[in-house]
Amino acid sequence: MTTTSISLSLEIWRQKDSRDKGDFETYTLINISTDMSFLEMLDVLNEQLTREGKDPVAFDHDCREGICGMCGVVINGIAHGPEPETTLCQLHMRHFNDGDTLVIEPFRSRAFPIRKDLVIDRSALDRIIQAGGYVSVNTGGTPDANAIPIPAPVAELAMDAASCIGCGACVASCPNGSAMLFTGAKISQLSLLPQGHPERHKRAMAMVTTMDKEGFGNCTNERECEAVCPKGISIRNIARMNREFVRASFLS
Repeated sequence: MTTTSISLSLEIWRQKDSRDKGDFETYTLINISTDMSFLEMLDVLNEQLTREGKDPVAFDHDCREGICGMCGVVINGIAHGPEPETTLCQLHMRHFNDGDTLVIEPFRSRAFPIRKDLVIDRSALDRIIQAGGYVSVNTGGTPDANAIPIPAPVAELAMDAASCIGCGACVASCPNGSAMLFTGAKISQLSLLPQGHPERHKRAMAMVTTMDKEGFGNCTNERECEAVCPKGISIRNIARMNREFVRASFLS
């Protein structure tokens, strides 16, 4: 089997720390295997920079299996790159052409300060989750799968919402820097299930309030978030979050 290789011009955002102004720097890579993932391509670049005695490009990564949500950059204006429902670590170089110029920059949002180069601080999303608290239902031992009857369509909606990995692509792609798709998914996954009902109103109020305090913008139904979400999460979860918040406002 023949392995195809390509050459690329990379324009990468370099920034020493949150106080540095930052700017793009251009690099050239040749003979990059199209079987590589995008992160493996960055590894090759960093090996080249290290051999040249230069500072390697800092970027977020962990599991490299599309599960953890750590990775993520904007490639030619698209969060996670051109392939739909694909995390950056699962994006392969076969989706690019020989001679392409790739403009690579970090997820940008007022709530996502840049730590270095392509590394951002996503802790604002963690604080939204923390504001939601815990489920207080005493479960005891592991219950049988069918101990609590849940209609299949409801269970599927809850699992779809729970698939959010918190990568922040929705925020980076939104012209308003909104985190409503993320917050809506986290609220939906519990509000749909009976185990999450005791705190559903308190949870919605706390998470939305925290989201606003963190400096995220509002949703204006641009649907950019839905378009770049690597897990294909629907903006219907934003509508559900709004209903939960309005209901909680009346009951508080």
